[in-house]
Order: sequence, then structure tokens, then C-alpha cells
Amino acid sequence: MDGHRTAELRSIEMHRLVAERLDDKLLARARERLEGWLAEGRPAPEATVRAWLELLDSTPGELGARLVEDSERMRDLRQSTPFAGAVAPQERWRIIRDVR
Repeated sequence: MDGHRTAELRSIEMHRLVAERLDDKLLARARERLEGWLAEGRPAPEATVRAWLELLDSTPGELGARLVEDSERMRDLRQSTPFAGAVAPQERWRIIRDVR
């Protein structure tokens, strides 16, 4: 498997953990982060931020399914995830080690 595809699969696995943990607090932090990005004009393009905000308005089940969707759109969105920090370093390293 090439390095780019490995990174995509790792991202899906990390977002699978996020999907399992979706709650009001996690969603509020993601929304705050996105609103900060809009206010600052960085680090993600406005279209990306708005796409994430739209996803956050989904039901938790729908959002969870989209987080792990292996589509071009979601691969692009996961590159600018508002869920940074939701996966502990130990869990990230386990995923990095296991997904090769």
C-alpha cells in the first residue's frame, strides 16, 4: 500500500474513534474551532469550514457515518479536521503502528 493511502486509512481509523465518542462537548469544541478558523481566515479554506459546519448539524449517527466514509469528499475534509485532540496520543500511535 502506498504512503498516501496508508495515511488516509489511518485518518479513517482515528475518525472512527471520534465517531464513537461524539457527544455535546466534543461537538461544541469542533464547532468553536471551526468558527475560530472562519474568524481568522485560516488554516482551512472557508468552503471546507462551511462543509464541516454543515456536517456538524447532522444527527450524531449521520455524522459518525460520514466521519468514516471513504469518499473523495470526506478524505479531503478529514485533512482539515476540527476534531484534533479528540484521540489521545497513545491511541494515535497504536493506529499508526497497526494500519500499514
